Amino acid sequence: MYYNNNDVRLEDIPKPNISDGEILIKTIDSGICGTDVLEWYRLKTAPRVLGHEATGEIVEVGKGVKDHKVGDRVFVTHHVPCNTCRYCLSGHHTACETLHKTNYDPGGFSEYIRVPKINVDRGTFLLPEDMSYEDGTFIEPVGCVVRGERLAQVQPGSSVLIIGSGISGLIHLQLVRSFGATRVFAADINEYRMEFAKKFGADAVLNAKENIPELVKKINGNRLADLVIVCTGAVPAVQQAVESVERGGTVLFFAVPQPGIDVPIPLADLWRNEIKLMTSYGAAPGDLAMAIEIIHSGKIKVHEMITHRFGLNDTGVGFKLVASAKESLKVIIEP
Repeated sequence: MYYNNNDVRLEDIPKPNISDGEILIKTIDSGICGTDVLEWYRLKTAPRVLGHEATGEIVEVGKGVKDHKVGDRVFVTHHVPCNTCRYCLSGHHTACETLHKTNYDPGGFSEYIRVPKINVDRGTFLLPEDMSYEDGTFIEPVGCVVRGERLAQVQPGSSVLIIGSGISGLIHLQLVRSFGATRVFAADINEYRMEFAKKFGADAVLNAKENIPELVKKINGNRLADLVIVCTGAVPAVQQAVESVERGGTVLFFAVPQPGIDVPIPLADLWRNEIKLMTSYGAAPGDLAMAIEIIHSGKIKVHEMITHRFGLNDTGVGFKLVASAKESLKVIIEP
């Protein structure tokens, strides 16, 4: 039960009861997401059970469920779209009001999860037989990256700068080449994460405390980056991103500063140079299905990003590790 980043308690609650059309999952693995430790985002709904990167085994099936059975190994997404509103029909599934309101009960950091009917229908995915439960916890974060890069329309031969080398940055780093990028640079202020960026194939790893635009030009043939992907909510990263993008390029804000923080943008410069600023949020079912195929194909290395594993009783330790953002990457909870 999450109260804040420094107060995560082990509590007993009733085992969920399922209704018609629902399923009950015995949670095997659940990853701590960077958004789980954003207190400005989480405290307003605390106390609650978090965890939305969950994999497990179906142990109960409600009446009317046809496509799933007891014993199935599955990943379940917490948010699902209606597929019928104007946002869904125009491809903006993650702007759908239904997606923002749906969830499973109580959360991935629990022994059992009740999966509502709508999530059973469009948010429950079978794991490939040779995909581990641990690797399956990456389906949600990879799906979010898939969506962002698809919307940003990465062009063949393009250069990409990724600011922030946490889990999302490292997934972007590995996946962006599949979308056609040929030169990929990573930036961070954390030496631990910078080493991982080198390990996962960055053509150059930059210290974000330095002059990032000048460094990019120096290693990129006197050109800035065609695409800049911001994977940190740090305010300085916004300015770095805008200053590091080439004319005709795109800045994708995959992460943003917290609400209430306004950042000045040199609109005249962006206008003159035809620079596009855009965002992406979450993942739709199609993005998640693609993520499963990408992980299963081995195009990106997810297992090597797991740095810590804890039982349910030590979930609080995992939260402190992720919140400190120092010497951890992916922290897995094993209920």
